[in-house]
Amino acid sequence: MKLSPSPRAFARAGLATSAAALLAFGMAAPAAMADEIYEGSVRAQYVSNHQSGSSVQMDGQSISTSLFTLRLEGGDELIAYCIDIKTSIRSQAWYREGSWNNYDGQGEFAEPGKIHWLLQNGYPEKSAQELADASDANSARVTEAEALAATQAAIWHFSNGANLTRGPGNVQAIYDHLIEAAEDLPQEPAAALSIDPSSATGTAGETVGEFEISTEATEIPVDLTAPEGVELVDVETGEAVTTVSGGDTVGFSVPEGAEAGEASFSLETGSTVRQGRLFKGEDADNPTQTLITAKSDEVTVSASASASWEASTGGDDGEGEETPSPTPTPSPSEEPTETPAPTPSPSEEPTKPGDDKPTPPAEDDKPTLPVTGGALAGLVAAGVAALAAGGGALYLSRKRKATEV
Repeated sequence: MKLSPSPRAFARAGLATSAAALLAFGMAAPAAMADEIYEGSVRAQYVSNHQSGSSVQMDGQSISTSLFTLRLEGGDELIAYCIDIKTSIRSQAWYREGSWNNYDGQGEFAEPGKIHWLLQNGYPEKSAQELADASDANSARVTEAEALAATQAAIWHFSNGANLTRGPGNVQAIYDHLIEAAEDLPQEPAAALSIDPSSATGTAGETVGEFEISTEATEIPVDLTAPEGVELVDVETGEAVTTVSGGDTVGFSVPEGAEAGEASFSLETGSTVRQGRLFKGEDADNPTQTLITAKSDEVTVSASASASWEASTGGDDGEGEETPSPTPTPSPSEEPTETPAPTPSPSEEPTKPGDDKPTPPAEDDKPTLPVTGGALAGLVAAGVAALAAGGGALYLSRKRKATEV
């Protein structure tokens, strides 16, 4: 007969499966974390075209040019150029500020340093008239639409390797000037405000997280949400902080013995979204063209970060903690070091018939392990064997007597 698995077996199987799943998750987590893309905290939505430029031909393909309006969550607005000629802009798409090395458009973001120069020396930073005077354009007839188109075409040249094959009016002359004069400005502008990373985990009794603050602002008030006893501290000094500035690194100081929990802090300040900051679409399933800010603007920005921790395990592997020495276990031949338990007082109730019990065996006579499982089965089997042997002997004795009669 095939035995069915016991509930304990099912429990053991479940624990083994859970442990395997947790192990697999733990091994995969670092890879997933390594894939996370660092982003700034400024979030904005494409709401409209700020200004239209002349249509141009890039590598023989006709394409329109525009400056786009990005509206921040707080209501402030930015203007931006496209740096992804192969992807259309998606209506009402949400964007988040990012760094140059996180470009997610089609093709290659080839020379961001020269694009940074174009933003500082093209339209609208320079007027149409200034660009006409600096180039071979007809100064008397240059328009803002032409200056915008020439600047956008030059940006596509350095972002995606595209070439202007036809530009109306003064577009070609301004484009040629910008391409020839462009210089590499590799220094990426700083984020308006960011906290990196946005989350962390740890254990009670330590400082959880190392959150680096990036911003040009100083003395930003900290809005802390945390259980009693948990503080936001400067990682270098260990001192509690109520304000932070760009370059600070902070973490949550969680006291030893605290229960598992979580905490967060948020920042809000006035800052500058610099010219040349990249904005990428949030929704990877619905791509939208990547944008870059055309001008610097003062805005109100906010950011937040959080942490969670597990309760301390009592310093099983904690450095610097004293581990209590184990109490030595006396050998059977040694006298116990502890005071023997007092002999119980006689029961006040009278002794009843049948209550007499044999004196318990001495300490040295007691079995070292309880009789369970295989040992108990062995005793039962021995009893059955003895009974069978006795029965056989009785049967043979009676048969012999019957024969003699």
